[in-house]
Formats: sequence, structure tokens, C-alpha cells
Amino acid sequence: MKEGPDIAQIGALIGDPARANMLTALMGGRALTATELAEVGGITLQTASTHLSKLEAGGLLAQRKQGRHRYFALADDGVGKLLENIMGFAATRGHLRHRPGPKEPALRKARICYDHLAGDYGVRMLDSLIASGAISALDDGLSLTERGETQLTSIGIDVTGLRSTRRPLCRSCLDWSERRAHLAGSLGKALLSNFFDKGWARRTENSRSILFTSEGERRFLALFPIEAGEMDRG
Repeated sequence: MKEGPDIAQIGALIGDPARANMLTALMGGRALTATELAEVGGITLQTASTHLSKLEAGGLLAQRKQGRHRYFALADDGVGKLLENIMGFAATRGHLRHRPGPKEPALRKARICYDHLAGDYGVRMLDSLIASGAISALDDGLSLTERGETQLTSIGIDVTGLRSTRRPLCRSCLDWSERRAHLAGSLGKALLSNFFDKGWARRTENSRSILFTSEGERRFLALFPIEAGEMDRG
């Protein structure tokens, strides 16, 4: 008799192409209807409902009801972390889906990865925080320094409040487009929310891409400067 966690069951749930597409769509952090997810999966609504039931039973999705409508979202942060890791691993092994189009440059520049900033700007932000001494990177682990706490508190991040939650404050997430790390964890989420609250950036409709305003981009680049050649390291 085999003992231990059944990774085959989770692998089978994620491994179906339609289900994988639906889960990836939910990495944008928004809850979606079965109709919207059916369109993403390229399947009928009836088939999508069957897939969604399996994902919910497997602990990957949670269902929310609002009036007559039902919405689906990733069950928790653990599912988001699992999908992030799989996407990063797939990218490093060359398993990429190429869909040329106007959204691709925007997705590569800045996009939401479940609840934090990813893409070129996400990698830049983490690189800058490490270079300035705000975040210490050791053996692939990240930790916020005293200098970093002072710096981030000054721009409106409640670091003390973030430390009181069960979620890790800083976590490295492998970026599938840049093939390097960006910042996840409660701090990554708080920073992206801060950019939205300040009006520096906004989400684009029906996409995971994030659009910075001209002023927001200027402020972001000033807040997270990178020395020449820094983005090429690693």
C-alpha cells in the first residue's frame, strides 16, 4: 500500500489542458463565472461545469455566490503559489505557449501574478529592493531588512500589519517571461495594491496585464532604480 500525499491526483487535475487554461485565467486574482471560464478553456458551458466541479472537489477552487450568479476563484494562496511554481518550472524547461499579439508586450512588461506584480517591472522592483539593501537575498530566501521596513513604511506600506498575518512577508516567485525572480508574499501584494491605490497603474479589461500611467511609470522607475546592466545579472 502506497502512503503519503497523492500528487498524481493533483497533477491530473491541473494537467488537463482546459482545466489548466481556466486555472491560469484565475491567476489574475479575479473571480470568474463558469461562462467566462468555459470561453477561456475553449469548451462548452456543460463541460466547463464538470471540470469546475472536479477542481472544487480537489481543493483547487472555491465557489462564491452573489445573487443568482456563481463565481469561481482559486481556493487560497497555496493554490496560487503552486501554479506560480509550475509556470516558472515550465518556462525554465522551454514549455511555453506562444500567442503573438498586441497583449504579449504588455504582459511581459507588467502583469498580475495572482495578487502581485510580475513581468519586467516585477523583476525590476525586486532587483532594486535587493540592490538598495531593502531586501536581503540569501540561499534563494528573501527577508525584509530594517532599512527596507523604513523605506516601505514611508510610502504607505503597513509592514507591522503584514508581519502579523500567517502569510510569508517576502517570497521569491520565478517569473515565466523573464526567467528570473519577482517579489511575492504579503509584501508583494501590498506593493501592487499601493500602486493601484495611488493611481499609478490599473488593470486592463480581460487581461492580466497592468497598465501604468505616464506619471505612475515615472514614479515607479524613480522609486525602484536599477543600475546599468543590473537587469542582466543572474
